[in-house]
Amino acid sequence: MKRVLITGMSGTGKSSVIEELVARGHHAYDLDTPEWSQWVDTDPADMLTPAQGRDWAWREDRVRALLSKPGDGMLFISGCAENMRQLFFLIDAIILLSAPVATIMERLAMRSSGYGQIAEERQKVCQLISTIEPVLRKSADYEIDTTRPINATVDEILRIL
Repeated sequence: MKRVLITGMSGTGKSSVIEELVARGHHAYDLDTPEWSQWVDTDPADMLTPAQGRDWAWREDRVRALLSKPGDGMLFISGCAENMRQLFFLIDAIILLSAPVATIMERLAMRSSGYGQIAEERQKVCQLISTIEPVLRKSADYEIDTTRPINATVDEILRIL
């Protein structure tokens, strides 16, 4: 089974891509949910976290078990967590989703729930884009701009794989 990580900053469309992949019959999981990830305490002085003294981390045992399952076809996971690099050895391809800051801010402001719906969180995302996104870009095999419709983004993901 080919294991594909779809990553990116909040508001780039990771969850929407996973929903579309599931609708098309693919094995796909959004790891930015409490089932797969959790808030962990960090150094309050660390400015590279989404919340002061708190960071989002994968539940490594659960994600490792998911990525270790045998099977055919492709397995898609999406998310962005401080500890995801520790499981890169189980991942065959990494796709970075990106979008202009204005687009990301607009998407986050429209959320009815989840991270980024309040102004302080959007401001933090804006700050993190300049520091975290370049790190994500270095580990990515592909980058896709998500300013187009979601079905076109998913079509491109499937084409490049």
